[in-house]
Amino acid sequence: MNRRAFLASTAAAAYAQAQGQQRRPNILFLLTDDQRWDALGCMGNPIIQTPRIDALAKMGVRFTNMFVTTAICVSSRASVFSGLYTRCHGIEQFSNQFTPAQLEATYPAVLRRAGYRTGFIGKYGLDGPPLPEKGFDFWRGFAGQGKSFPQGDNGPHMLSVMTDQAREFLSGSQSDGQPFCLSISYKHPHADDNEPKQFLPDPQDDALYRDVTIPVPKTAEVAYNRQLPLSIQRSEGRRRWAVRFSTPELYQESVKNYYRLCTGIDRSVGKVLDTLKERGLADNTIVIYASDNGFYLAEHGLADKWFMHEESIRVPLIVHDPRPGGLRGKVCPSMALNIDLAPTMLELAGVRDHAPMQGRSLVPLLRGQTPADWRREFFYEHRFRYNGWIPATEGIRTESWKYTRYIDEQPVFEELFDLTQDRLEERNLARDGAQAERSATLRERHRAWSAALEAWKPGVRWTDPI
Repeated sequence: MNRRAFLASTAAAAYAQAQGQQRRPNILFLLTDDQRWDALGCMGNPIIQTPRIDALAKMGVRFTNMFVTTAICVSSRASVFSGLYTRCHGIEQFSNQFTPAQLEATYPAVLRRAGYRTGFIGKYGLDGPPLPEKGFDFWRGFAGQGKSFPQGDNGPHMLSVMTDQAREFLSGSQSDGQPFCLSISYKHPHADDNEPKQFLPDPQDDALYRDVTIPVPKTAEVAYNRQLPLSIQRSEGRRRWAVRFSTPELYQESVKNYYRLCTGIDRSVGKVLDTLKERGLADNTIVIYASDNGFYLAEHGLADKWFMHEESIRVPLIVHDPRPGGLRGKVCPSMALNIDLAPTMLELAGVRDHAPMQGRSLVPLLRGQTPADWRREFFYEHRFRYNGWIPATEGIRTESWKYTRYIDEQPVFEELFDLTQDRLEERNLARDGAQAERSATLRERHRAWSAALEAWKPGVRWTDPI
C-alpha cells in the first residue's frame, strides 16, 4: 500500500470510529441561487471577496466537479429535496407541486420523522400554493423569486432578514438537545428580473469592487453566440444578455453587483456560523454549501442558465464536518450532483429507512475514499420552455466530453466538446468526421439514460445505466 492509500484508509477508519461514538449531528444546509462554481475565492476567483466561505472550505471538503442535472431553480431545488432526476420527480414548471407522497420522501420530511427539528428559510422554489410550512417545525419560506428589499427600498436587505431568521431558529436549539436540520435557501445572487437594475446588493457593499475592472470572458464575443442554434440566439438568455451585459459599462455594473451579492451571502454565512459557535453548536453541526445552478456572465453571449455549458451547470459544493475524523482542507475532484445532497444528508444523520433516491451519498468521498464504481457521467435535462423562449436541452456530460442535444430544433442540433482540450467549449466537434464514433456512442448513451429514466418507478432502487 502506498503512502496516499495508507493515509486515506487511516482517515476513513478514524472517521467511521468517530461517527460511531458521536451523537447525531446537526445539519446546516446553505443553498444559493444562480451562483456559478467560480464565484468564490476558494474556487480560484482572484477578485471576488468571500473570506468566510473560503475559510469553511479550508476546514472541510471542497468539490471541484459539482453539477446540477437541470439548471433552473424550480427543477433543481426539487431534485435537491428529493434526490431524483427532473423527469422522475416531474417538477418541470413553477406551477408543479410535489404530491403528498413525494413530500414525505424529501430529506426534511425523512429527517423530521427520524427525530430532527427541521427549519426552512428563504426561497422554496416551487411557487405553490400550498407551501409545505406544516411539514417543518420552523418555516420562514416564501413562494416565487422574492425581492431583494422585501419591506421596500428603505428596509433591510433580504440577506439581513434571512440571517436574523436563522438566528431565531438557532436560538431554539441546545448543544445537548434535539438534533436539527436548518435549510437556508438564499434568493441571491439571483437578479431581481423586473427591476431597472437587475442585481440589487445591500447598500453597505456598494463600495466593493469599484476600483476593479472585471475581465470580459473570451466567449462573450458575438461570434460564439452565432455558433449556437437560432432558437438559442433568440432565446430569453439572449434577451437578458442585452439587459445586463450588452455594453462595457453595463457589463461592469452587472458583474460587480453580482459579486457584491455573493459577498453579502458570505457575510450572512459568517454571521450564522458565529451564532452556531455562540450557542455551543458548532462542534456538532455539519455545514453544506451549494447552489441550485450556475449562471452565464455573458459567456456564449448569454445570461442566466438553462443550457448545458459549464457556466450554467457547474456549481460550488463545500462540506465541513467538524467532528473528530472529519477531513480538513480536502479537494475532491470526483463528480458530484445536486441529486446527491439529499442522500448525503440522510446518511450523515444515520437515517437508512427512506425511499430509494437516484443520487448517491457523498459520505464515502467525505471519508477520503474513492469507490471504484463512482459515476463517470451524468444525464442533463432541461424541459421548461417558457413559451418557447427557453428551448429544451438534453445531453450527457462525462469526465472528459460533453454531448448536447437542442431537442426543439428540427433536425435536432447537436454539440460535442472535448473538455480536456477545449475548456471554454469553443469548438463543436459534432460534425467532425474524426469524432463520428464518439458522437454515436454518446448519442446511444443519451438514449439509454432517457429510456432508464422513463422506465423508473417510485420505490424502485435506481442504478445508473451503464
